[in-house]
Amino acid sequence: MKAAEQADVIVVGSGQGGVPLAADMAQQGQKVLLLESGALGGSCINYGCTPSKAFLASAHAAGRARLAGGLGVHAQVRVDFGAVMERVRRIRSQWSAGVERRLERAGVQVIRVRARFSGPKRVRGGDLQFEAPLIVLNTGTAPAIPDIAGLAGTPYLTNQNFFDQTELPRRLLVLGGGYIGLELGQGMARLGAEVHILEPGDRLMGREEPDVGQTLREAFEAEGIQVHLGVKAERVEHGVEGFVLHLSDGSRLAGEALLVATGRQPNTAALQAQAVGLELDEKGYVRIDDQFRTSLEGVYAIGDVAGQPQFTHVSWEDYRRLKAIVQGEPRTRADRVVGYAAFTDPQLGRVGMTLEQAREKGLQAKAVTLPLSQVARATELGQERGFFRLVVEEKSGKILGATFVGYEAGELVQIILAHMESGSTWRVLERSVHIHPTLAEGLPSLARLLQ
Repeated sequence: MKAAEQADVIVVGSGQGGVPLAADMAQQGQKVLLLESGALGGSCINYGCTPSKAFLASAHAAGRARLAGGLGVHAQVRVDFGAVMERVRRIRSQWSAGVERRLERAGVQVIRVRARFSGPKRVRGGDLQFEAPLIVLNTGTAPAIPDIAGLAGTPYLTNQNFFDQTELPRRLLVLGGGYIGLELGQGMARLGAEVHILEPGDRLMGREEPDVGQTLREAFEAEGIQVHLGVKAERVEHGVEGFVLHLSDGSRLAGEALLVATGRQPNTAALQAQAVGLELDEKGYVRIDDQFRTSLEGVYAIGDVAGQPQFTHVSWEDYRRLKAIVQGEPRTRADRVVGYAAFTDPQLGRVGMTLEQAREKGLQAKAVTLPLSQVARATELGQERGFFRLVVEEKSGKILGATFVGYEAGELVQIILAHMESGSTWRVLERSVHIHPTLAEGLPSLARLLQ
């Protein structure tokens, strides 16, 4: 085997944190190696945010046109599924190529290997070895596939191969009622498939407050999506006509396609972490401290693989914090307000804590909720399904979190995120004069419920 190639920095994985970190350090004159076994750009560009939101742009355009009857607009919608998916793949390809150009311009040496540790500061890919005093892990996650009899070896879909479809299945079965299953399931329904969503829990979006799942369920069922709660798939059959699921309640459900969206697992198996003492948690995520340090000196981990919230913006912010930390600044991974959204219709927008989470932390907190039906703009748009909810600390008035469900909730909740980042209170929101008529006009009204 050749002697190990020396570098200043090794980045393993080309996700949304690893790429800008590698580019920045290379532009500072350091020798940076980026090791990647898959497509450049990580999950976001290749099978996450970019393709899914391009896909949903088509799906929601079709769905909203069909649902416009309440506005007096009656449309006949024809979907060219092949064209929809070709557009998705074209955008995905363009953006991945853009990542490659960025790395090349920055002077990052990209090496297409599957990396594993061969020493505390040494990684190996194939017959090649590399050493650096600074190693950053950004390997992300992959679909977690449940152990269901008969599933292995069948052509089921995950978010990794979903966007390779060229023909719309007549009936799609979805395992999982989280944001991936709901986004892609609703999207397929709006493009013309019959969709069944199976969730073993008692509600959709089980990590959210109960009325979030209830609101989404009502919206989905109103447009013909069939939601099955409290049932599990115990056995899978596959043949020339598609899939048959044998369910825990004794029933069977058949469909031409099956989407498995039952969670994520970290991409750490290939790293051979135990051989060098890289500590993983009980789920296989890399253990890190508040400054992204692992149990190995000089080795850091960012993004999903470190058990961080699994969102592109979090990984990107990890990069900014880690860059500052290695340059000697006192940043931590906790010095930020984290929000997120699910791009179903209606959307979910979340930031900070729920009331239950705040009280679990020992905070004296209260929450207020404003139905969207009480917001003038929602009525004008015909988008009254959903609500705004604000959580505040009672004594100080500090805003602790918000849950929004409704039209463009992912955009609106960022107003609360900005208030929280600035240390604002609900009183500042209450006295703000928001523009009429907008959906955001409902936020001061929401805060006034605390008076």
